[in-house]
Amino acid sequence: MAKRKLYFIIHKPYKVLSQFSNEGNNIGLGEVFKDLPKDVYPVGRLDLDSEGLLILTNDKSLNNKLLNPKNNHQRTYWVEVEGKPTKQAIQELEQGVEINVSGKKHRTKTAKIRIINPDIPVRNPPVNYNKHPERTWLQISLTEGKNRQVRRMTAKVGYPTLRLIRVAIEGIRLEPLKAGEITQISEKVIYKRLNLL
Repeated sequence: MAKRKLYFIIHKPYKVLSQFSNEGNNIGLGEVFKDLPKDVYPVGRLDLDSEGLLILTNDKSLNNKLLNPKNNHQRTYWVEVEGKPTKQAIQELEQGVEINVSGKKHRTKTAKIRIINPDIPVRNPPVNYNKHPERTWLQISLTEGKNRQVRRMTAKVGYPTLRLIRVAIEGIRLEPLKAGEITQISEKVIYKRLNLL
């Protein structure tokens, strides 16, 4: 009998690893999402300081399709940066900037960027707003996902990232999930929303 394919969408909280086991002083997803089947794993990852959308599944073929760079899946982030980016800085980010990835220079692909004003809960623990009095939220949509890419991109143009939330992968949206929440989704719906059908 074929194993039943399972799909979950979670809102990974800040300072939680994108793995089920704890490591050092950092907790893993297993501490937050306790009742998941043992054979389910995250597709891709978010770094420790990032929040938001992660897909969990036991469908290995979905993992391959989503993580293959040739498929150009769009990922959308809400990014709070220090300061108020100039039009020139936003244009540079949209056109692609040179960042360092694993000791090698990488020019990022074109991105879609706009200034937003999201209505979202304060992070726990919050960003130090006394230290960073002027801040701007950007919506950044990319079709690649190098390690800490968004953070490297905003730092490159002079506006370091203070907070980063992944809000979408193609047509899969984070809303209305709050940090630490989970929902199950069907195979048909997830493949359709990811444009894989």
